[in-house]
Amino acid sequence: MTTTATRNPGATLLGRVLKLAERMTTPLVPADYLDVIDPLRSGINLRGRIVGIRPETRDAATLVIRPGRGWRTHVPGQYIRIGVDVDGVRRWRAYSLTSAADRPDGCITITVKAIPDGLVSNYLVRRATVGTVVQLDQAAGEFVMDTPAPAKVLFITAGSGITPVMGMLRSLPADAPSDIVVVHSAPTAADVIFGGELRMLANQNRIRLVEIHTDADGMLAIDTLDDLVGGLAQYHTWACGPAALLDAIENHWAAAGIAHQLNTERFRPNISAIGDGGSVTFSVTGRTVENDGAQSLLDTGESAGVLMPSGCRMGICFGCVAPLRQGAVRDLRTGEITTATDGDGVVVQTCISAAAGVCEIEL
Repeated sequence: MTTTATRNPGATLLGRVLKLAERMTTPLVPADYLDVIDPLRSGINLRGRIVGIRPETRDAATLVIRPGRGWRTHVPGQYIRIGVDVDGVRRWRAYSLTSAADRPDGCITITVKAIPDGLVSNYLVRRATVGTVVQLDQAAGEFVMDTPAPAKVLFITAGSGITPVMGMLRSLPADAPSDIVVVHSAPTAADVIFGGELRMLANQNRIRLVEIHTDADGMLAIDTLDDLVGGLAQYHTWACGPAALLDAIENHWAAAGIAHQLNTERFRPNISAIGDGGSVTFSVTGRTVENDGAQSLLDTGESAGVLMPSGCRMGICFGCVAPLRQGAVRDLRTGEITTATDGDGVVVQTCISAAAGVCEIEL
């Protein structure tokens, strides 16, 4: 059987026009110009445009982002990787989504707290402007609310640890559990991110809010939580904050036999093993620097000016993977040693690895 293709004059003409356009715009192609006109169009890497910036505290701001057409929404509590160009270098960081999943305008929000020497956080809080286009990944993360929500819910947060929880609170349906307790720590009342909204929810009896202002009250004493809340064993708990707080909570819940009711989210890996360190050579840039065995290879490389790929910075997204040409590195979470010789094809996550002797990374 012979099949004869029907010639499409319109398609042929379009093809000629595109070829002519490519010749005229070389080395760019027409798609590059379309990206300038409509950077959020489908068919390209996912991007978003900052359409609003709202200060929250003296060092935190909420960015309203309109994602491109490929955005697949999120589950409250998840995070998103954001890529921004800072001083000509693209940097990736992960931030919790603070918006409800069904915002009428289709936008998403992240709330960023500027940290000392934080390249991306300070850029987003102090230098980013409305109209800035950012790179996006799809939402990820397991720090999410059960469906349906438990009858009794406890949130324990500190500092920017409130950000994923606010996404959950904003997404709770009208028939959400009536017993929701939020215990939040911040240096002062003015430092409470979303302080006004949290207090409004408390005034409306939608949550019970316990604020710990550490400058005046000191750090939250974990052994007082049972009295503050009224019986921890009755609650399913979500906790997010500094490593020391989460370590104490996990130990307390385990000792009480209710660890299965606890969910935690860490913004940095839980470092439990510190090696001897050693010199690290970044073979592409030719730089050799010392790593003390406690700092990640990612942080060491960035401090030395090496362009380091990264994402969540806590060992989840694998955005920081790089070849280990030779030498040994230690997993900061487990203490496990990974070794390689040239040609082995070994890759490591630089955000949760430190030098365990002399090593060479292909970056």
